[in-house]
Amino acid sequence: MRTCENGAGSGDTDLTLLKYALHTFVALMISVAPAAAIEQNCRFIQAKGDREACYKRQEDELAAKRKPQPASESKTIEQLQQMRRDDEAVYRSINGICRGC
Repeated sequence: MRTCENGAGSGDTDLTLLKYALHTFVALMISVAPAAAIEQNCRFIQAKGDREACYKRQEDELAAKRKPQPASESKTIEQLQQMRRDDEAVYRSINGICRGC
């Protein structure tokens, strides 16, 4: 029979937490490994032209990921301007309803 000074089952909780952390770590390592392999595969290509083309593709992919989306900014500005126009219309109508009632 086991007795625990800190309360019933605290050792089981620690073990469960440790198992969860271990599984999470293993899953993370498995998911990161293919991404690293994709980036490094160009250096193993023997033909110089093919290797340079591979590097160029990787460079283009990184540039596309880093490039900001200009369309979203213009939409945001247009939405803000529309909201301001709507707010002004609401304020005008409120001011016309009652003055000092």
